[in-house]
Amino acid sequence: MSESAAKHIYILTGASRGMGLAMAQQLLAAGHTVLTLARRVNGELAQHATKSGAQLTQWSADLADGVAAATHLRGWLGDLPTDRFASATLINNAGVIPPITPLRDSRPADLANALRVGLEAPMLLSAAFLDATRGWKAERKVLNISSGLGRKAMASQAAYCAAKAGMDHFTRCLALDEANAPGGAKVCSLAPGVIDTDMQVQLRGADAGAFPDRGNFEQLKQGGQLTSPDDAARRILAYLARPDFGSEPVADVRQAS
Repeated sequence: MSESAAKHIYILTGASRGMGLAMAQQLLAAGHTVLTLARRVNGELAQHATKSGAQLTQWSADLADGVAAATHLRGWLGDLPTDRFASATLINNAGVIPPITPLRDSRPADLANALRVGLEAPMLLSAAFLDATRGWKAERKVLNISSGLGRKAMASQAAYCAAKAGMDHFTRCLALDEANAPGGAKVCSLAPGVIDTDMQVQLRGADAGAFPDRGNFEQLKQGGQLTSPDDAARRILAYLARPDFGSEPVADVRQAS
C-alpha cells in the first residue's frame, strides 16, 4: 500500500476544545479516520470531516468512568478488520485541573475525578487499545499528553501534578512492556509546553493566597509566551510523525530538535 493510499486511524480523548480540538481538526483535514472521546460531541468537527471526506466517530464519554470507556473501545476496535489501517494511534489528551487549593482544603470528589480522568483513564484506554490491536498489521503508537507540572512540583496542584507524574512513569513501564512484545507499540509521554487554553485562564484566575504561582502564569500571558492551541497541535502531531517517535518514553516537545 502506498503512503498516499494508506489509511490511518487515531483515537483522541479530550477533543471538544482547546488543543484537543485543534488536533482533531488537523487530523481530519489530513483525511484520517478519527474517533474522539469527550464529554460532549462537537458539531464543528463533523463539519471538518464532511469538508475533507475524513471518517469521524464521536463518543460522548465521561472519562471519570474509565472502565466503561475502555470496555467500549476494546469492543469497537475488536470489530474492525485487522488489516484495514497502516497505523493506529491512541492519543490520551484529556485532563482535569480540580479547584486550585492546598490538598488539605480539597474535596475528595474533586481529587478522585482529577486522578481518574488524568491517570486512570489513560492507563485503562492504553491497555484496551494495545490488547485489541495486538494482532493488527498496523504500526501502533500511544501518545500521552503530559505536562511540565508532572516534572515540577507546584503548590495547590497536587492532584494534577500527581496525575501527570504518574502518566510519565506508567509510560516508562509501558515502553518496557512493548519493547519486549512482538510488534510492540511505540509509546511516549510528551509535555506540550505552555498553551493558551482554558486551563491557563483557570490558573490566572486562582486566589493568589492559595496559589503562590499565579503571578508566573500572568507573566506568561502578558509576555506573549503562550503557544496557540493550533500551533501546539501542529508541533505535537509533527513529533508523533517523527521516525524516532518512542525512542524516549518521556519527552518535551520544546526540547525536540
